[in-house]
Amino acid sequence: MAQTHFDQFLQEATYRDHEPGNNLGRDSLYGLYTSWCCVSGKEPQAEHVFWAAMRQRHSAGEFLHLKKCPAAADYILASYPALV
Repeated sequence: MAQTHFDQFLQEATYRDHEPGNNLGRDSLYGLYTSWCCVSGKEPQAEHVFWAAMRQRHSAGEFLHLKKCPAAADYILASYPALV
């Protein structure tokens, strides 16, 4: 299976863990994805397309966590403008 930009997003901006602490919720994960698209120069897909792709790639019992990366910084600053 060829790597899609969804696979690239997961590899560059997230890591998987079986521990639930500080995992990304739905809104945060999609927000991180849109920030990653902006930073990477990719066109973000519609939310329903994103979630269909995540269902194919995400195993039950695994939690996604935020990696330290440019997309994470962009997402945090966009989510909390008072930090700027």
